[in-house]
Amino acid sequence: MQGTYLTHARVVLEDRVLEDSAVLIEDGRIAAIEPAGARPAREIALRGQTLMPGLIDLHSDAIEKEAEPRSRVLFPLDFAVAQVDRRNAAAGITTPYHALSFANSEWGVRNNQTAAEVVRALRAHRRHSLVDNRVHCRYEVTDPTAVDVLRALMDEGAVDLLSVMDHSPGQGQFKTLESYLQYMMGNHAMSREQAEEAARAKTRALDGSVARVEALLAHAHALGIPTASHDDDSIQRIATMRNLGVAMSEFPITLDTARAAVSCGLPTILGAPNVLRGQSQSGSMRAIDAIRAGVASCLCSDYQPSTMIAAAHAVASQTDLSLPQAVALVTANPARACGLDDRGRIAPGLRADLIAVARVGGQPLVSHTWSAGRLVFSTHYHPDSAHAPAVAVAA
Repeated sequence: MQGTYLTHARVVLEDRVLEDSAVLIEDGRIAAIEPAGARPAREIALRGQTLMPGLIDLHSDAIEKEAEPRSRVLFPLDFAVAQVDRRNAAAGITTPYHALSFANSEWGVRNNQTAAEVVRALRAHRRHSLVDNRVHCRYEVTDPTAVDVLRALMDEGAVDLLSVMDHSPGQGQFKTLESYLQYMMGNHAMSREQAEEAARAKTRALDGSVARVEALLAHAHALGIPTASHDDDSIQRIATMRNLGVAMSEFPITLDTARAAVSCGLPTILGAPNVLRGQSQSGSMRAIDAIRAGVASCLCSDYQPSTMIAAAHAVASQTDLSLPQAVALVTANPARACGLDDRGRIAPGLRADLIAVARVGGQPLVSHTWSAGRLVFSTHYHPDSAHAPAVAVAA
């Protein structure tokens, strides 16, 4: 199989940046960096674009909007899966973890039956996939009916990451009852009366949640599935989750919570949209503050895949982190957090998940994406742009 020789690139390694360098891809792997001479290979001259590892997104809700773009408007799931696969390739995300919520029959796609169908639709699409699509199942602790569904999916080998979350009012994301009510009315078109009843039902369903969480996490650990907690809001909550064997903390609410997580060995996952917007959509801490404090391990797309590459570059320009350190937040660090030792860095022998990034109108935009050495996305920017990439391909 003919290799691919990427030349004249600014190559981001784990500890430094190589200017006007080259990378050779063979058989889906990175064969060499700055080889003295490539064996017969198709050459792609990147002309100063930045070459970095493919992005690894541990939490992406984007599949939900593809499946249900408006409340109670569901598209065919095979269509939704194909579209989100294309979106991720264009965003440079070569390993997305699609986050599906299991919350009984609360609303739309966030219920057990539909979520399980989406998981199986993702699996069915794998042989057609542009990128390495994975599944992140989110268990709502107030749902006793999801336990058997999730155990079955884990036994099928359909779950790559399991997180536990509590969206009852008065803690976590919903610090007050009113914040919960406003969310339900705004996002799910509920009347105030319906939202109030949903809040009461959530609170009642907390009974027995601890035992359910313990059982699910134990099952995941037995199968070697990584686990995470969601919206941790106190040092005590971190200690509880750590004692249960949880391996990551998603969206810690405060700096003190994030510090507690990192201090006891839990990587933290924060939202790239938070970095780009400069604030949390739920009023929690700013991700950029956590990064500056050294307590942010990973960035995820949360609900918008296109923010990953933009956030990494924003971090490099707004903090003391070098470009390799900023890029690690969306590549090497999430790979380590989930035990993926074959990707996340540009090094010989690793999987050739790579992206080329051009500056267009001041924005970092993905021009090429390779997944396991296969070119799955490529675009050419308008030549009138001062920063448009000039791409030459030679046999």
